Amino acid sequence: MTANKPKLDHDHVRQLLQDMIRIRRFEDKCAELYTQEKIRGFLHLYDGEEAIAAGIIPLLSGADRVVATYREHGHALMRGVSMSSVMAEMYGKAEGCSGGRGGSMHLFDAATNFYGGNAIVGGGLPLAAGLALADRMRGDKSVTTCFFGEGAVAEGEFHESMNLAALWDLPVLFVCENNGYAMGTALSRSESEVDISRKAAAYGVEARVVDGMDIVAVEAAAMKAITEIRETGKPVFLECRTYRFRPHSMFDAQLYRDKQEVEEWRQKGPILRFQSWLLENGLIRDEDIAEIETQVAAEIEEAVAFAEAGTWEPLATLTKDVMAAEVPPVEVAESSGELVETTYREAVRAAISDAMTRDPNVFLMGEDVGAYGGCYAVSKGLMAEFGPDRIRDTPLSESGFTGAGIGAACAGMRPIVELMTVNFSLLALDQIMNTAATLRHMSGGQFGVPVVIRMATGAGKQLAAQHSHSLEGWYAHIPGLKVLAPATLEDARGMLWTALQDPDPVLIFENVMLYNQAGKIDANAGPVDISKAAVRRQGLDLTLITYGGSLHKTLQAADELADLGIDAEVIDLRSLRPLDDETIIGSVARTRRAVIVDEGWRSGSLAAEISARITEQGFWTLDAPVERVCAAEVPIPYPKHLEEASIPQVPSIIAAAKAVMGRA
Repeated sequence: MTANKPKLDHDHVRQLLQDMIRIRRFEDKCAELYTQEKIRGFLHLYDGEEAIAAGIIPLLSGADRVVATYREHGHALMRGVSMSSVMAEMYGKAEGCSGGRGGSMHLFDAATNFYGGNAIVGGGLPLAAGLALADRMRGDKSVTTCFFGEGAVAEGEFHESMNLAALWDLPVLFVCENNGYAMGTALSRSESEVDISRKAAAYGVEARVVDGMDIVAVEAAAMKAITEIRETGKPVFLECRTYRFRPHSMFDAQLYRDKQEVEEWRQKGPILRFQSWLLENGLIRDEDIAEIETQVAAEIEEAVAFAEAGTWEPLATLTKDVMAAEVPPVEVAESSGELVETTYREAVRAAISDAMTRDPNVFLMGEDVGAYGGCYAVSKGLMAEFGPDRIRDTPLSESGFTGAGIGAACAGMRPIVELMTVNFSLLALDQIMNTAATLRHMSGGQFGVPVVIRMATGAGKQLAAQHSHSLEGWYAHIPGLKVLAPATLEDARGMLWTALQDPDPVLIFENVMLYNQAGKIDANAGPVDISKAAVRRQGLDLTLITYGGSLHKTLQAADELADLGIDAEVIDLRSLRPLDDETIIGSVARTRRAVIVDEGWRSGSLAAEISARITEQGFWTLDAPVERVCAAEVPIPYPKHLEEASIPQVPSIIAAAKAVMGRA
């Protein structure tokens, strides 16, 4: 083949035809097995779109990466994932390419750099941008190819990813498989601009349109695009106009289109079209086609037998691959004996600087972290120290750059993603919950996401309802994440470096009222053990349990309680997921009373979870019901006196403590 044109000799055209037939027949069998309830859940078939995967993926090198969508069986097969392991995954068997954890929509294979299907429409776009960002930062010449449907172009993640790819010159081949229907809504009824390529071009991405039913045209366009990406490092967008002959999924009754439309498209389907052309021009014979069909049928039969003979994962390993099985041990530095004056803000900055100095794979990205120095001035001066490539200013696109951080982490980088405030994190919740927290599990442990995401949290600065959330308890609800709340200078300094060594996603919540906290820490302060709660004050009469911005209020309350003759023990949770039950229950077993202080709203709070655990594990040790001091059930008000009244304060903590002591 030349650089940009396929060489249509007998062997090559036979391979192209075989690849498409192989995908089609495999999916025909899957449809049959679905009706037999051997395959369950959603099943999205690629019938009619085979020319795209078959025309593009074989052009990639082994070092290149592929990110697909939920209609990804053809992509997996073309990438070299064995048909048997794909079929076993469709069955949900342990021998499947994702260990049976992903199913039809989540095929993964680390050996072939296949980064999986993605059931979230548009969800793979930021991931692909991040994989390419890692290559760009390391100077690698690999290409990440990202497949998605035209429905994704309505999602914010599409636009955020296009902007990032063009802004940062990311080596991504974006392939839009435009089949005309996002699900059951025609493009003309859902988009004001139906020329998809123009949307990508608007961001400065080189965008082209190709007939997705013509495998030769697809291959030629892809050859040109991949060559350009390798030469320039810049993204290319390829809109492949195609059609799916089958329903959106096997649940779909197809009431939104008539049979005549489908039949008209079938007459120009990629297999029929290419096969007819080959026969007419003497490039292939009927015997070749028969041989292909026989070979494919045998492979499918073998794949079905493999899946049928596969094993179900035992219930005993239900929680396997939620988190990494092994975490590097924490190497806490020895005390130097020298104390230095610092602030919480400066401690976090020193942690970032230290991590970036130690490890060239560490970088910081987020809104205004560079030239501006961060919303809370945490990263002030770091851009001058490490440069704009590693202190990376991002657009206001939380989902896009958080997803890019996740992708970069999957590719071996160690990104620190800063979300300016916790309320903005909700814009990135999809990427945090549906990608970062699930990727290890869905891939059967093949892909980890060692990303650290920092954000400011809490109330107290009169920022009103939309900038005063304490949502860390929400994130502590999600399996697959670790959630930290540093309340001391030592933890502000040490938790970040420990988190950066963790193989799983770690979220760090920094309370806004702590940034100006000043004090002294050891000059040699370094990594801390993030798995254990800390007893900040020992006591005998009751246990006060808290974290983050409420720790210092709770310690003050404990001091005032001592004046009343009540000896309170104070536990700083430090880690909100996982919770250190041993320390919590051990303390309550000694004191026999507990008060939980939590800046989150009372209903469904983290405090409610801790209270439930105390009741479940230590009910018979209690001398009084567990008390909770939480935020009032109101959006945080703007006026100072109302804001203070809406979150835990020293008097309310004292009142709760007196109540459990029977001294209210």
